[in-house]
Amino acid sequence: MWKKIRILILLLILFIVAVNAYRDQNQDWTKPVRVLLHPVNADGQDSTQLYIQQLSNSSFQTVQQYLQQAAAQYRQQPVYFYLQLGRELKQLPPQVPEQASLLDSIIWSLKFRFYAWRQHQSVDGAPHVTLYLNYYDPAHQKALKHSTALEKGRIGSVNLFAAERQNQQNHVVLAHELLHAFGARDKYDLATGLPIYPLGYANPQQQPRYPQQKAELMGGHIPLSSSTSKMPDSLQYTVINDLTAAEIGWLR
Repeated sequence: MWKKIRILILLLILFIVAVNAYRDQNQDWTKPVRVLLHPVNADGQDSTQLYIQQLSNSSFQTVQQYLQQAAAQYRQQPVYFYLQLGRELKQLPPQVPEQASLLDSIIWSLKFRFYAWRQHQSVDGAPHVTLYLNYYDPAHQKALKHSTALEKGRIGSVNLFAAERQNQQNHVVLAHELLHAFGARDKYDLATGLPIYPLGYANPQQQPRYPQQKAELMGGHIPLSSSTSKMPDSLQYTVINDLTAAEIGWLR
C-alpha cells in the first residue's frame, strides 16, 4: 500500500514538472504577460539604495512598450506585457560562474532555482517571469558581470547600473534577458562579444555592411566593423529579427 502511494506521489511530481516545462517552452502570447522585477542592492552602497527607492512601475514602461510594438510586427493580435516592480530583496542571487564547466553550470542552475523558490511569497502571485535586478553604483563598479536568464523556470539575474544616465542601456540589458526567458538565444560570439553575421545583425543585407545603425537585440551590440562594435544607447537602436521572433513563438 505505502509503495503504491510513494509511486503515485512520484508520478504526480513528474507530471507537474513536465507540465511546467511545457508551459515554459510554449508561451501563450494571446494572454497578458506579467513580469515581476525584484530590485537588489548588490553593492550595499547608500547611493544604490537611493536609486532603488525612486524606482516604480513607470521606470520600466519603455521596455514594456518596446516589446509590445516589436510583437505587433509579427502577430495580428496584440501582445500585452506588464512589468511590475516587486519587493526589494536583501539577498543576492547566486553569481553566474565564469568559464564554468557543464557541472558548474548545472550546480549554479539548481542553486538559482532554490534561491527563487525561497524568495517567492504569496503576495507575488504567479508571474510568467521573475527577474532579479542587481543594481551597482557605477562610481564603485565600472564594469558589470554577465547577466543571465533561464527559460526553464522563467527566472533571471540581471546586473544593472544604479544611475539615471544608465537607464536607457539598462533597458536594453533587461529586454535582452527577458527574451532569454522565453527561449531567445544569444547571437553573439561568447569569446569576443561580437555579433554573429548574419544572425546577430539588425540589417545583414546592408551595403556596405559597416557600420550598422542598429543592433539585433539578442546580438547585443551594434557592429561597426568586422572586429569592433558598441552597445546601443537605448532600445531605439535595436530590433528583434525574424529568427529571434521565431524562437520565442511570435513567428511560426
